[in-house]
Amino acid sequence: MDGFHDLGGFQGFGKVPHTINSLDYKQVFKQDWEHLAYSLMFIGADHLKKFSVDEVRHAVERLDVRQHVGTQYYERYVIATATLLVETGVITQAELDQALGSPFKLANPAHAEGRPAITGRPHFEVGDRVVVRDEYVAGHTRMPAYVRGKAGVVLHRTSEQWPFPDAIGHGDVSAAHQPTYHVEFRVKDLWGDAADDGLVVVDLFESYLDHADVAQAVKA
Repeated sequence: MDGFHDLGGFQGFGKVPHTINSLDYKQVFKQDWEHLAYSLMFIGADHLKKFSVDEVRHAVERLDVRQHVGTQYYERYVIATATLLVETGVITQAELDQALGSPFKLANPAHAEGRPAITGRPHFEVGDRVVVRDEYVAGHTRMPAYVRGKAGVVLHRTSEQWPFPDAIGHGDVSAAHQPTYHVEFRVKDLWGDAADDGLVVVDLFESYLDHADVAQAVKA
């Protein structure tokens, strides 16, 4: 789904401060309470088996824009997990409000049912030129908006396979399992000639991709 959570490639936000990754250990949690957000999420997803991690990601996507702007990363996961615990009947909104002593705003309800994976096709191979499917998805997806319709080259295919996010993210436990691909894109192909020279590698599920020659033939 297109929303405030998917801002990759948007202009007008100024420079993003960043540092080059190193092999040195980097602290994951910057505040003492942050590890509780992940603990709560995995209690619901793994211990209670009430939802999947992709359903948590979808709940994060369902937050109001004001909630995204006004909260930190791990706060969003607390809200998302609380939303799913209410939606799956582990706790009620009234019990949550009473425990906190004030109304707790949950994520918005889901407005889509998800979609199945594309199956029955041969895998892509390293070196294949592929195109990301140019499609709008109303529900959860892990296909960044800035690569839709863009062509790149497959660098790697994972040996492991995972449930297709667009299905499992909506509670479909029968979701087809697929590998993901490291696809390399030219920066200028993504953002035009005004962008710097360089390459971007994006990890994409198989159903998000078509062979470049097939996509061109369809357009023709």
